Amino acid sequence: MSNVGHPWIHRSLRFIHSRLGEFVHLCAIYLGIAVLVTIAAGAAVPTIRDQANYIYDVVVEALRPDVMSRGEHVTLGWWLHDESENGATAPSSTPQVMRPSSSAYTHFAQVLQQSANGVAIEGVSRTQLQALRSYISRKYRVSSLATGALIILAYENGRARDLDPLLILAIIAIESSYNPFAESSVGAQGLMQVMTRVHQDKLEDYTEGNLAVFSPVANIRAGTQILYDCKRRRGSLTGALACYVGATGPSDGGYGAKVLAERRRIALASGIAVQD
Repeated sequence: MSNVGHPWIHRSLRFIHSRLGEFVHLCAIYLGIAVLVTIAAGAAVPTIRDQANYIYDVVVEALRPDVMSRGEHVTLGWWLHDESENGATAPSSTPQVMRPSSSAYTHFAQVLQQSANGVAIEGVSRTQLQALRSYISRKYRVSSLATGALIILAYENGRARDLDPLLILAIIAIESSYNPFAESSVGAQGLMQVMTRVHQDKLEDYTEGNLAVFSPVANIRAGTQILYDCKRRRGSLTGALACYVGATGPSDGGYGAKVLAERRRIALASGIAVQD
């Protein structure tokens, strides 16, 4: 029996030895490939990392507001060039000449912070300001914090153009119901429904371009400028409102009456007198 079994055992051993040799050979091939890939990756990763860092730096620099890269002072979204570097007198705490911020949205974030800190408005008592804030917030379902920021912007821009801030707030109410993302069927956008294709020049100071129209900062600034230009051309408040809504004839479709009625309601609710 033992003589019969020997050939079968030898054949089995040869088969196992052959398969084992093939397996070891295959493992050696894959191990070699793995070593080569590891060496290649080790050489390439630093280059890839450098390229990624370069791309990151380029993107950050492109998105960074110009005001930051120029090293100028930023205060509530307005910048004032530091002339002290050129030998001139350093800027005072109340700068005389200011230009708009590079980013309309960064500026609005700063005004929101100002609203959160509870900034007083000259000529408006704390009680009146709170009543005004409460009226707009409740009627138009706007956050009290955001409402405070819009009131600040209305007063800043209104007083800069000798326009009643309550009138600006009333126009916002009629135009958009305090929705900063509102858009009409003809393309008027934002709080004061500014036509960007007509008034691009009023948004060009911002890095966002026409997209700045959805920022309350840029929109109220542009809308107030449009209203100011209309009043200067038409010579009266009613004429200015008709011009603002785009009426070319004697009738504005009741737009002016709606705005003035809302201004009266705002004044009554807040106890703040209207300015003509």
